[in-house]
Amino acid sequence: MQYDDMIAFHGHSCPGLATGYAMTMAALDALGEDRAPDEELVAIVENDACGVDALQYLSGCTFGKGNLIFHDYGKHVYTLYSRQTRRGVRVSWDRGKAPEAVREDRERYIEWLKSPAARQCAQVREVTIDAPEPARIRDSVPCARCGEATMETRTRTIDGESVCIPCAEAGAAG
Repeated sequence: MQYDDMIAFHGHSCPGLATGYAMTMAALDALGEDRAPDEELVAIVENDACGVDALQYLSGCTFGKGNLIFHDYGKHVYTLYSRQTRRGVRVSWDRGKAPEAVREDRERYIEWLKSPAARQCAQVREVTIDAPEPARIRDSVPCARCGEATMETRTRTIDGESVCIPCAEAGAAG
């Protein structure tokens, strides 16, 4: 994969994107996997920072395919799981292992993060997790209040009517 293509996908080059690149490459290497064309890999991310775009681009895990799961823990941690091998790895980042000389210069740090040497900052360990369910297509129903199509499993019943979560919360607040 071309790093420039990943930048085009994300919108700019930054240390976060380059860190996500190094972390994802370390995870894929540990699993012996390449980019998933469909749902063969599942990623669980614990932040919503720039690096997650690198993970999406490199791994093929996306919200749209249902194989990207977000836990808002504020940690720079990714777990990748292979449905084919039933193996998973958890990758965390230790910036302190990067050479001090490159950490102080943004452009040098980004360049270093793109090198295989940067993977020394990735703490990779095998994990056992329950296999995430494959993505399912759910029926949509109109919200009884706003009329917008809403995934049936995400509606709330209020006064006997199916309403979307925002309308349910607005009704509870009002």
